[in-house]
Amino acid sequence: MESGLFDLTGRRALITGSSQGIGLALAKGLAAAGATVILNARDRARLTEAALEIPGALTLAFDATDHAAVRSSIDSFEADIGPIDILVNNAGTQHRAPLEDFPEEAFERLLQTNIASVFHVGQAVARHMIGRGRGKIINIASVQTALARPSIAPYTATKGAVGNLTKGMAADWARHGLQCNALAPGYFDTPLNAALVADPAFTDWLERRTPAGRWGKVEELVGACIFLASDASSFVNGHVLYVDGGITASL
Repeated sequence: MESGLFDLTGRRALITGSSQGIGLALAKGLAAAGATVILNARDRARLTEAALEIPGALTLAFDATDHAAVRSSIDSFEADIGPIDILVNNAGTQHRAPLEDFPEEAFERLLQTNIASVFHVGQAVARHMIGRGRGKIINIASVQTALARPSIAPYTATKGAVGNLTKGMAADWARHGLQCNALAPGYFDTPLNAALVADPAFTDWLERRTPAGRWGKVEELVGACIFLASDASSFVNGHVLYVDGGITASL
């Protein structure tokens, strides 16, 4: 096998929501594989701080839920700096509450952050990729793309939508030379899951429910992301790749 299949040297990768957690870990991994990474978040201060952790990292601050701001930022970057070869749609949020009491504003925020952002950024970047006849789009899905748990029904709905939007992207854009896939983490120790990690009862349930018997470490997502971002996945399209310790494979 040629090691060059996984070499990202000379490519630029935009990762949304990458000032912390999974997004920052994936950015570090793509940079280690040779890519020039472009970190994105709304908070410019946190973005600048995160960029200090990755030599050569660029920053591009915009709100991924704002269609006009996304289009303007992407178009300006492409014109002033150069092409975005890889997009990782990672921006996301969570809210937990019983479905019968779920706040309307929290539901709308989940829709905008978890699914509308994938459309906005994906479309803005793909318009340039299509003209070049190549590009990689990786949408961050979830174990909840396939499964549900109490108190997160709207989140589950958004991640199911991410999985199907990924298939739709592949259906529309594969003929233009783009590979559009989703990376679906299981339960990982991240800031978004801090309350669950700190809950002994939940951790006990998770360790018993997951065949691997533990929480995932964000670094364990990097290899799958590099695969989907590289030439190694040149004929992989519309796929949801679960990295979950086996939780979706076992009752």
